[in-house]
Amino acid sequence: MKNYKNSIFYITFTGGFSVLIYWILNQGKILENGRNIIIPTSKKGQWSEFLASMIHNLKEPLAILLMQIIAIILVARFFGWIFRKIGQPSVIGEMIAGIVLGPSLFGLYYPGYFSHLFPVDSLGNLKFLSQIGLILFMFVIGMELDLKVLKNKANDAVVISHASIIFPFTLGIGLAYFIYHQFAPEGVQFASFALFIGIAMSITAFPVLARIVQERGIHKTKLGSIVITCAAADDITAWCILATVIAIVKAGSFVSSLYVIGLAIAYVFLMINVVKPFLERVGELKNSRQSLSKPVVAIFLLTLIISAYSTEVIGIHALFGAFMAGTIMPDNTKFRNIIIEKIEDVSVILFLPLFFVFTGLRTQIGLINDPFLWKITGVIILVAVIGKFLGSALAAKFVGQNWRDSLTIGALMNTRGLMELIVLNIGLDLKVLSPAVFTMMVIMALVTTFMTGPALNLINFIFKTKDVLLPEEIIHNKKFKILISFGNSERGISLLRLANGFVKNESNQAIVTAMHLTLSNELHTFDLEEHEKKSFEPVISESVQLNQKIVTLFKASNDIDADIVEIANQGEYDLLLIGLGQSIFEGTLLGKVLGYTTRIINPDRLIDKFIGKEGLFENSPFDERTRQIIAKSKMPIGILVDKDLTTLDQVFMPIFSPEDAFLMEFAQKLITNTGSKINIIDPNDSMKNNAAILDKIHAIETVSPDLIALIEDRVVKKDFLSQQDIMLISLDSWKKLVNSQSTWLSNIPSVLIIKP
Repeated sequence: MKNYKNSIFYITFTGGFSVLIYWILNQGKILENGRNIIIPTSKKGQWSEFLASMIHNLKEPLAILLMQIIAIILVARFFGWIFRKIGQPSVIGEMIAGIVLGPSLFGLYYPGYFSHLFPVDSLGNLKFLSQIGLILFMFVIGMELDLKVLKNKANDAVVISHASIIFPFTLGIGLAYFIYHQFAPEGVQFASFALFIGIAMSITAFPVLARIVQERGIHKTKLGSIVITCAAADDITAWCILATVIAIVKAGSFVSSLYVIGLAIAYVFLMINVVKPFLERVGELKNSRQSLSKPVVAIFLLTLIISAYSTEVIGIHALFGAFMAGTIMPDNTKFRNIIIEKIEDVSVILFLPLFFVFTGLRTQIGLINDPFLWKITGVIILVAVIGKFLGSALAAKFVGQNWRDSLTIGALMNTRGLMELIVLNIGLDLKVLSPAVFTMMVIMALVTTFMTGPALNLINFIFKTKDVLLPEEIIHNKKFKILISFGNSERGISLLRLANGFVKNESNQAIVTAMHLTLSNELHTFDLEEHEKKSFEPVISESVQLNQKIVTLFKASNDIDADIVEIANQGEYDLLLIGLGQSIFEGTLLGKVLGYTTRIINPDRLIDKFIGKEGLFENSPFDERTRQIIAKSKMPIGILVDKDLTTLDQVFMPIFSPEDAFLMEFAQKLITNTGSKINIIDPNDSMKNNAAILDKIHAIETVSPDLIALIEDRVVKKDFLSQQDIMLISLDSWKKLVNSQSTWLSNIPSVLIIKP
C-alpha cells in the first residue's frame, strides 16, 4: 500500500511540475518579440552536426588529457603485469611502457595516431600532472625511510653507501670529461654537465631495491638489513648532493650557489627543529583513522606542499622538499600507514605512469642512430655498472662482509629505476643534458635495473646458494609435512583446523607450516614486521588452543601463486592446503554475459593457450591463482571452500569413480586424529568391485565401526547435508558437480577438494 501511495505521489508531483515548466517556456517565447533572436541554422544534416560536435569535443584539452590518462594507465598496467610475470619489478614494465608510447615506437610506426593522442600543445598539462605525481611519490618515499634503522645500523651502512656514491660519482665526472665536447648542450659549463653525469651515475632506487629484498625473503637476514640501510643512507645523501648540484647549476658557479646552499641549510634546520616536533605532537594525538580527520590530514598535506614550494623557490627543486617532508613525518607506524594509504594509490597508479610516459616522450631512441653513439651508450652503461656495483661490493668487503654478500650488495645498489629517471628529467629541464645524452642515460637506467634480478641469480649460482625462505630442518625432514597458505587470518584459522584434523594425534611425526604471502607493492620497509605480526597473531592464537605446533613463514611476493608453488615444491611437502579464491567476474552479470570470453581474454589463460595447458582447465570452477597452483604443484593439494568451518565431527565423502579411492587415506587420517565420522555415498556403484576402497573400509570398520557409514540413499537430502561439517571430494568429482549444476552445491557445508 505504501509503495502504491509513493508511486501516485511521484507521478503527480513530477508530472505536475513538468507541465508547469513546459507552460513557462512557451510563455517565455512571447518575451522574444522585438529582440532580433537569431537561431543558428546549418546546411549540414543533424547527424553531420552531431559528428562535428563530437570531433570538437575530442579536441578539447580536458578530453585529450583524459584520453591520454586512460591509454597510459592501461598500457602501463599491461607492461607491469608482463614484467612481473617474468620475475622483474613492475616498475621496469611501466618504464618500458613509457618508451613504447613515445616517439621511439608508437610515434615511429603510427605517427598519425601518436600526434592525435599526444599533440604538442597538450604535453604541458601532462608534464605538470606528472610533476604533482612525483611530489606525492617522493613524499611517500621519504616516509618509507626508517630513520631509526639508520641510527642503529648506520656504521657499516654509511661506509658502504658513501663509497657507492663517491666512486661512481668520480667515474661519472671522468666520463663527462671525455664526452663534454661532443655531447654537452651549447653554453653549458663543464662543471654543471659533469656534476649531473656524476649524480646520475651515483643514484640508487630505494623503492625498487626494497621490493627486491622483500620478494627474495632476505629482509630478515643481516644482509637484507644492511642493504636496506645502505639504500636509505644512499637516498638521503644522493638527494642532498642533487640539491647542491641543482643550486650550482642554476647559480652558474659554486661561489654563486653559496647563497642558495645557505638558504637550503636554513630550510633543513627549520624542518628538523621546528616543523618535525610540531608534526610529531599532532601524530601522537591523532594516530587513528577516527581521529585523523580532514583538517588534520590538511595539516600534513599543507606541510608537503609548503615544503615543496619552499625548495622550488630556493632553487633546489620541489622534489627535494617533498622528500624532506616525508622524512620528518611522525615515526608512528600506524600513522604513516594511514597517510600513505591516502596518497600512494593515487600517486603510483594514476600519476606515476604519466611521468613514465612523459619521460618516454622525451626519449628519442632514434637519435642513437650511429654505431659510435651505441658504443658511447655501452660505455655509459659500463661506467655505471663498474662504479656502483664495484664501489659498493669493495666497500662491503672492506667492512667485513664475505664475497657472496658483498657482490649481492653491489648488485642491489646498482638498481636505479625511477630515481634515475627523476634525476635525468631534472637535468633535461635545466638544459644540462642534451636529448641524445638523456636517451643514453635512460637506456642505462633500464639496463641496470633490469639486470639486478639476473645478477643476483648468477651470484647465487656461482656460490652454490639460493635465497631460501624455508628452514633447513623442514627441507630435509622426513616427517609428514603440511603447508597451509592463507591470504587472510580467518581463512588461515580454518586451514589450521583442517591441518590439525589430519595430524592431531600424530604431532610427533608431523610438521605444520603456516605461510602468509602478500604482494610486495602493498608493503613498506617500516611496517614489514608489524604486518607479519598482525597477520599471524590470530593463527598462532588458534594453534595454542589446538595445542598444534606450527612453523610460520612470511614473504612479500611479486607473484604469489608462483611463490606458493616454489616453496611447497622446495619443502617437499606431503600436503598443501589453500583456500579457494574468487574470480572478479564470479557471481556477476558481467561474468554470466562474458562466460567463455573471459577465459580467452584473461592473460593467464591466454598464456596457457600458447603453451598448451588450456585444455586442462576448460570449464574450470577455480580462480586463476588456484588453477596455476594446481597445475604446477608436485604434491597433493587440498582446496578449502570455507563456510565457517569449526569442527570436523561429521564428514561427507562422495565416491563418484574408482579413481576416488585415494580419498580413503584422508578419511583414515581424520578418523585416527579427530574421531570424525565418515559418511560415504556411492551413487555410481564405483565401490562395488574396487578392492582398494573396500579393503580400506573393512580396515576402518575393524577398529572403529561407529566412525564410518555407507549411505544407501542415492539422493542426498538437504537435512542430511545441513548436519555435515565438511565434504571431502576429489578434484575430478568436484568438476563434475559444478558442470552438472548439482542441487548439492546450494546446500553443502564447507568443502575440501583434493587433487592427488
